[in-house]
Amino acid sequence: MSEIEKAPETDTPVTIEGETDLERFETGVRGLLESYGLPTTDLFVPVHERASLVKNVPDVLDELRPEILGRSHYVSKMVAAATVGLFDAALNYLWDELVSELRIRVVGFDLGYFYDIAAANNADLRKSLRDETDLAKIDDSHLLRAVLNIGLITDVGYARLDHIRYMRNHASAAHPNQHDLGGLELVSFLQNCVREVINTPTDTVTAHTGRLLSNIKKALLDQAAVNEAAAFFDQLPGDRADTLANGLFGLYTAAARGPIEADNVRVLWPKLWPFVSEATRSNFGLRHARASASAETDFATAARELIDLVDGTAYLTDEMRAIDMSEALDALMQAHHGFNNFHTEPTPARRVLNLAGTQGDVPTNVRERYVRCIVDCFLGNGYGVSGAADPIYRAMISRFSPGDAAIAMRLFSEPIYATLLGSNTGRSQWSELLDLLEPKLTSTTDRNLMDAIRAFPGTPDQLRLDSAIRKLATPA
Repeated sequence: MSEIEKAPETDTPVTIEGETDLERFETGVRGLLESYGLPTTDLFVPVHERASLVKNVPDVLDELRPEILGRSHYVSKMVAAATVGLFDAALNYLWDELVSELRIRVVGFDLGYFYDIAAANNADLRKSLRDETDLAKIDDSHLLRAVLNIGLITDVGYARLDHIRYMRNHASAAHPNQHDLGGLELVSFLQNCVREVINTPTDTVTAHTGRLLSNIKKALLDQAAVNEAAAFFDQLPGDRADTLANGLFGLYTAAARGPIEADNVRVLWPKLWPFVSEATRSNFGLRHARASASAETDFATAARELIDLVDGTAYLTDEMRAIDMSEALDALMQAHHGFNNFHTEPTPARRVLNLAGTQGDVPTNVRERYVRCIVDCFLGNGYGVSGAADPIYRAMISRFSPGDAAIAMRLFSEPIYATLLGSNTGRSQWSELLDLLEPKLTSTTDRNLMDAIRAFPGTPDQLRLDSAIRKLATPA
C-alpha cells in the first residue's frame, strides 16, 4: 500500500528529511516547466500542509490489517502525490481506492443482487451487467446509493463518503478546479474511507440477507428455512425490505434464473410482501408495464406471476389494469348470467375486487362499466343473489367514490335495472344499496334525488316513470 510505514528500529514514523528538500524539488520542477513555457504557479500545496499530512497518515494506516495494506495501491499513489504537493491528484487516488474497496465488498456479497438494486428501473443497463468487469458501468453516485441500500455502508458512512465524492468532483484532478485542500482534510478523508468502508464489518441484516440469497440459489428451502426467513422479514427496516424485494424481483425476472431459484422466490414472496412499501409495489407494476410495452414477454410474464401471487393487481399501471379490469368484468358478467351462477360468481368477483384494490381505484375508462356491473350483480338475477359473492359486491360498493355512487343511484332509470327492481330480491337489494350509497353522496343534487327516491310511495321499478324523479335524475 503506502511507502510510509514505521521504521523497524524505532516507533517514530518515517518523515521527509526537511522542507528544504521539498523546496529544492519544487524549484527544479518549476525550472523545467518554465523551459517548456508552461505555467508554474498554483501547482503545489504549501510545504507545511504536506508535512501535516505525512505526520498524521501513519496513525490512520495503523488501523488497517497487513493484508489490506498490501493491496491498497491507490493509497500508495495518494500518499506519493500528496507528499510532492499534488493534493488534487491525491484526492483522486483516494477516491479510486474507495471505489475499489466498495467493489470488492459488492463482489463478496452478491453481484447479481447489487446489479438489480443499482440498475433499478433501467432495464437496458441491467441487461448489460453480467460479471465483475461490468462494475465500471455503475457510476459513482449510483454505486454509493446501491451499497447504502444493500447495507454495506451505514447512513452516516454514506453522508461522509458522498462528501468525499463531491470534493473529488470539485477539488481533485478529476475535473478542472481552483479549490484548495489541506493536509488534515485529506487525512480525514482517508480516515473516513478506512472506518466507514474498509474496516466496517457487515451488519446483521446484511449478513443475513447475504446468507438468504446464497441459500435461495443452492437448494429448495425447507419449511424451517422459510419460517426463519419470515421471522427475518418481520424485523427488517422498511427501506431494507424494499431493497430485498427489488432483489428478489430481479432474481425472479432474470432470463438466466433456474427452477430452484424461481421456486424459492415464489415461496418467500408472499412472506415479504406485507413489509414492502406502496411506492415499491407500484414500481413493480410500472416495470411490468414497460416490459409489456417493449414486448419483453419473458420478463413481463415473470413480473406478472409475482404480482398475481400476492393479489397485487391493483399496483399495475392504469393501462394494464384497464385491460385486466375489462376482461375481469366480462368474466363476471358471463358467470352472473350463466348456468349455476350462484356457485360460479365468487371467483370472478374476487378477481374484480383485487383489481379495484383497497381504495376502489378503478381506471377512468372502465369505471362506469365497473359500477354498472357491480350493481347488476348485487341486485341479483330475479331469483336470488350469490351468497358467497354478495359480501364481495358489498366490499366494492363500500369503496365507491361520490361519482360512482351518483351513477349507481341513477341506474333505476334504465330498463334493464328497472326489470331487476321488479322482483322481490331486486327490491330488497335496492333498499340495501341505497343505504350503502347515501353516505357517499356529496352534491346537493344527488342528495335531493336520494330524498325523493326514499320518499317515493311506489315500488322501485316504477321510479323511472315518475316525472319529478326523472327530472332530478337528469344531469344538469
